[in-house]
Amino acid sequence: MEDYRIRQELFLNDLPNDSIVLIPTNPISYRSNDTTYPYRASSYMLYLCGWDAPEAVFMAYRTSGTWVTSIFVQPRDTKAEIWEGRRVGVEGASSNWPIDEAHSLTDIDEIISEKVKNFNKIYSIPGSNSLLDQIIHKSGSEVLDPREILDNMRVIKSEGEIKLMKKSASLASLAHIEGMKKTFSGIGEWELQSIIESYFSSNKSCTSYNSIVGGGDNATILHYNSNDIVVNEGNLVLVDAGCEVYGYASDITRTWPVNGKFTIPQKEIYSLVLRAEIAGINACQVGAPWSAMHHAASEVLAQGLIDLGILKCSFEEALGENYDGKFRNFFMHGTGHMLGLDVHDVGGGRQGDKSPERILQSGMVLTVEPGLYFGSWRTDIEIPSRYSGIGIRIEDDVLITDTGPVVLTSECPKEISEIESLIGNGLSENNA
Repeated sequence: MEDYRIRQELFLNDLPNDSIVLIPTNPISYRSNDTTYPYRASSYMLYLCGWDAPEAVFMAYRTSGTWVTSIFVQPRDTKAEIWEGRRVGVEGASSNWPIDEAHSLTDIDEIISEKVKNFNKIYSIPGSNSLLDQIIHKSGSEVLDPREILDNMRVIKSEGEIKLMKKSASLASLAHIEGMKKTFSGIGEWELQSIIESYFSSNKSCTSYNSIVGGGDNATILHYNSNDIVVNEGNLVLVDAGCEVYGYASDITRTWPVNGKFTIPQKEIYSLVLRAEIAGINACQVGAPWSAMHHAASEVLAQGLIDLGILKCSFEEALGENYDGKFRNFFMHGTGHMLGLDVHDVGGGRQGDKSPERILQSGMVLTVEPGLYFGSWRTDIEIPSRYSGIGIRIEDDVLITDTGPVVLTSECPKEISEIESLIGNGLSENNA
């Protein structure tokens, strides 16, 4: 409760006195006909008051110099609740949520239409609630976007948020370990996905994004998620899968051999990616620019590709003047992103952002995830036969602190010997 009240106060005190805030949650999304996707509330709604049910609208306005916060919610409805589950309702929202008032959604037109007459500025996020958009449009008031303010606030996590993110990171780490233990040559990508995601659901969590389980050449496709191929003897499998705890995401990637033993070429690439990841993590220091981790990881990869004979050029040519040299043929993505209520969280910091470069601060949580990809299917560049079909990414979630980076996903092994010792040791003789 205290976290939410502090956020509301910081956000609202940054707004002009003649403002009203109207922030809707996400709409229900339909999968087919009358079948819906699992519901997930707007991250802004979760951030401001924790409300996770559909159709809600958060409202805040000034009266007698004081901000009043309120929420419009689905009213109690026995017929609807028989089919869809019990609702908190207006009374429950009034007594158990960090808001001053609660209203029924059935009154939204009347109450908001009257309220907006008293304010010159409306802070709202359009596109999620058509009725609210109509009311705002008819008001004639100036409409402003609150997301820039909220996004900057969300960059630094509170102690409560960090606690949830540690839990999310731990669950994801343990799920990957479970996947390693139950891996065997000939396992289906879908089977590994099921093992990992069932660990999430058995711990009252859910996926934070579509799980990537790519065996062999599929690991060289960055956002592969068909997950429908058997992973054969001698191949690696790349698993990029995270979960949510009360909306807070984890995002972790590990790559391992399905038969429990890295080949020498696989070890060479894996060791290089691991050195790059460790260099990137070590660069995550308070006061460092966002690009520091990308530069540190990229320098290791560029030199490593030269040392392995994959790139036959100078270090300067491999790295490039703007870190866009020949090494990018095999490492195409950024080194990390913000993490929080969204997997690719708000607040900037990703490679290619046009805004001023963000400086790392204590309380930020981000990913570090270098990789190398040698797709045998590629025709745009020459792929060394020794490494053809190898795709490796290693990703951890990192909390920035004044005393250095803290790896939230450290429970999940990533050293070669640790990984090899885990593969298949959770299988019975009949399963193996």
